Amino acid sequence: MSALGKVVVLGAGNIGGSLAQRLAEMDVARELVLVDIIDGLPQGKALDIQQSAPILGFSTHVTGATNLEVLAGADVVVETAGLARKPGMSRSDLLEKNAGIVRGHAEAVRRYAPDAITIVVTNPVDVMTYYFREVSGLPPARVFGESGTLDTARFRTFVAEALHVAPRDVTGFVLGTHGDTMVPLLSLTSVSGVPLTKLLPPDRLAEIVTRTKQGGAEIVNLLKTGSAFYAPTASQAELVAAVAQDEHRLLPVAAHLDGEFGERGVYVGVPVVLGRQGVERVVEVELQAPEREAFRASVAAVRADLEILAKLPR
Repeated sequence: MSALGKVVVLGAGNIGGSLAQRLAEMDVARELVLVDIIDGLPQGKALDIQQSAPILGFSTHVTGATNLEVLAGADVVVETAGLARKPGMSRSDLLEKNAGIVRGHAEAVRRYAPDAITIVVTNPVDVMTYYFREVSGLPPARVFGESGTLDTARFRTFVAEALHVAPRDVTGFVLGTHGDTMVPLLSLTSVSGVPLTKLLPPDRLAEIVTRTKQGGAEIVNLLKTGSAFYAPTASQAELVAAVAQDEHRLLPVAAHLDGEFGERGVYVGVPVVLGRQGVERVVEVELQAPEREAFRASVAAVRADLEILAKLPR
């Protein structure tokens, strides 16, 4: 499968800029456009990335813009724009501010790139992905969110550190929300085929689960003035590549459920098969009783946020 014709990254902050660099170096598209409302920011970062092409050897043409008309003809759009939650800001405040940003971008995608696949990164990602699809009117298969890919990477990292093994040999899934109610599936995690539950005691596993849930906050506390963007953009680039190369990858993302896992009309992190058409199918895996209960609680948390979203002014 050839590279995509055009990828548009909305938002040129740490996430958007880092993602644009990764995608350019991966040569997943002939054209890559970085968009932001701050004039000069996307243009400057795009030019900086483009000037690395002779050294790194990629062919992608990278540009920056402040207008949403550049969405025209996009094969893939990645929504990274939005605010991070700050001290004193309620979840309702964050939802309202980011919903306003997402609404404008979703309307622009509907107008200029109705055939695009959109990957949503903006937090709270499960709710913002739902809202983006609702406003854009795109088919659910072509709108999904980054959630479990990042959380699973963190989980695999912590498992590898505990066992002193190569991170790539650790496989598993983190389902549910991208937040405190996420559900690392210990029953389906293994190291080169060996079940994780046979390699670590329950108390050590519980510590890893807790650290995974607090993975983003741990980095925020260390940085003090920002949040993670290296691991997040690596996971986002993995999703774009799965679409661009029609890889049929089995990956956890925030996907629309229509009866799968006993849930309907909600976006939440589940395993899916990703290819050139977006979400090809949701893969229902068998959950142990405690995992099922935790997953239901995670879905309930998303639905509570959707209730807040429904009450916001449109």
